[in-house]
Amino acid sequence: LRLLLFWDFRMINMRRHLKKFLSLLAIIGLAGRDKYLEETPDNRVELDTPQKAAQLLTNAYPDAGYLFTEWMSDNVTFTRGTFKRPEYNQAYQWQDVTASIEQDTPANYWTQAYNSIAHTNEVLAVIDGLAGEKSLKDAVKGEAYLARAYAHFMIANLFTKQYDPQTASQDPGIPYVLEPETEFIKQYSRGTIEDVYDNIEDDIEEGLDLVDAGNYSGSGKYHFTPAAGLALASRFYLFKRDWDNCIKYSSQMLGADPSVFIKDIGALLANTANSEDFIRQYTSPTDPSNLLVMRNTTTFPVSVGYWPDQPLLFGLFSSNPWNADDIRVSAEYPLYQRGENGLTQGKFEFLFERTSLTSDVGYYYTIVSAFRGEEVLLNRAEAYVHKNDLTSAIADLQVYIGKRYDGNPLLTLPVLRSYYGTNNNQSALIFFILDERQKEFMHEGLRWFDIKRYGIPVEHELENGGEILLEADDERKVLQLPESALEVGGLEPNPR
Repeated sequence: LRLLLFWDFRMINMRRHLKKFLSLLAIIGLAGRDKYLEETPDNRVELDTPQKAAQLLTNAYPDAGYLFTEWMSDNVTFTRGTFKRPEYNQAYQWQDVTASIEQDTPANYWTQAYNSIAHTNEVLAVIDGLAGEKSLKDAVKGEAYLARAYAHFMIANLFTKQYDPQTASQDPGIPYVLEPETEFIKQYSRGTIEDVYDNIEDDIEEGLDLVDAGNYSGSGKYHFTPAAGLALASRFYLFKRDWDNCIKYSSQMLGADPSVFIKDIGALLANTANSEDFIRQYTSPTDPSNLLVMRNTTTFPVSVGYWPDQPLLFGLFSSNPWNADDIRVSAEYPLYQRGENGLTQGKFEFLFERTSLTSDVGYYYTIVSAFRGEEVLLNRAEAYVHKNDLTSAIADLQVYIGKRYDGNPLLTLPVLRSYYGTNNNQSALIFFILDERQKEFMHEGLRWFDIKRYGIPVEHELENGGEILLEADDERKVLQLPESALEVGGLEPNPR
C-alpha cells in the first residue's frame, strides 16, 4: 500500500539497501554468486503453513490509536500547565492536523490501519492453498476478514461523512483494499461510502461464519474471537442504522444474561490492592466485559494534551435523573490531576518501550479495550429505541444502571421525560443513552462518533478565555485525508 502509506520514504531505504547489495556482490565475487543468490535476501516470513499465517495476523491490528478524537470532543476543555504539541492544539481547535508520522495523529492512524489491512490481504491471498487442517485455515481466514473490516470501518468513520442511507451512494468513501499490492505504483480511488459499507458488511459476514476461538486457545483476547466479531457487527449495524441487525448480533453476543459482560466496577475496586492494580484489571483480558484488547502506541495516558477540568468531569458524572451516586467518580475510583485544572479517570497504564538498549529513547504505549460488553448493550438499547421497543430498551438500561449507580435506581419514562424536559419517550431515552455512552467511554475516543452520528455541536474554551464552536453539520467533523494520500496517492480531499 505504498501510495496510501509513505512509500517515498521506503524508496530511499530501498536505494540504500541496493547500494549495500551491489557492494556485497563485488566483495563475494563471481565464484560465490550462485550460493549467495540461493539465499533468501531478507528475513521476511514465508507463508507456507496456516500457523505462520496466523502469526502474521498479529500485525493485523492498528498499533496506533484514535484517542486524538478526545481532544476534538466535548470531553475536554483547556487545561493549564499541561504540555501540548502542535498536533494536540490543531485537533483541539478542529484544524487539519499537519503532522504526518507523529503519535496520536489522524495520519498515523491512517498509515497504521492500512498497514494492518496489508497484512490481512497477504494472508487471505494464500491461506486456501496451504496444506493443513481446514478448521485452522477457516479460523485464520475468519480473523483476517474481521480485522480487515475493522480497520476499514474505523478509517471510514474518521475520514468520511457519517453513513446516511439517503446520500451514501454519492458521498466519497475511502479506498477499500481487497488484495495485496503487486504493482509498483497502483492507483486507488475513494469510491463511495456505500461501496465501503458494502465491503465491510461482506467481510464481517464472512468473518463471523469462519472465526473460531477454539483454534487460538491460550492467546487471550488480543485477536478477533466470535464475541469480538459480534461486537464489531453490533457497532457497524448501529452506525449503518440497520436496527434489526444491530439487535440480532448484539443479542448473539450478550446471550441470556447481559450483566455478565458489564464491568462490575464496585467489585473491581473492592478486590484490587491499589490504583495501579485497578487500572491493570480494568483492561485485563480476564475481565468478561473486555472483548478485544489491543496495544496502542500513544502519549495519551501521559500528562499531556487536553483533559476535562473538574467542573466538566464532576458535572457530567453527578448529573443523572435520580441524583444518585455514580460509582465511576467514587472516592475509591482512581482520579488523577493533570496540570493545574485537569482531572481524569484512571483507565490506562503508563507503559514505555525502549527502542535502544543504551538509552531511554522509545515510545509510550498502553493497552486499550477496543470493544466492551457495555458498548454492545448500549448499542442494542439504542436500536430498540429506534424500533420503538421501549420496554426492551429500558430492560437493557436497567441492567447497566445496576452496576453504575449506588442503590440501582429505577429507570422509568416519566422520570426521564421530566429530567430531559421532553414529552417524547424516544427522545428522552436517546438523550439518556448518549449521556451514559459519554460517561462510560470517557477517554476512550468513542464520544466523537456519537457527536458525528447525532450532529452534536461542540464548544471549546481557549487559553484567552474565548470560545470556538464546531457546528452540528460542520465539515471539519470529517477529518482531512493525510497529505501523502492527497499528494502521492492522488485522492480527492475532503471539502473545507
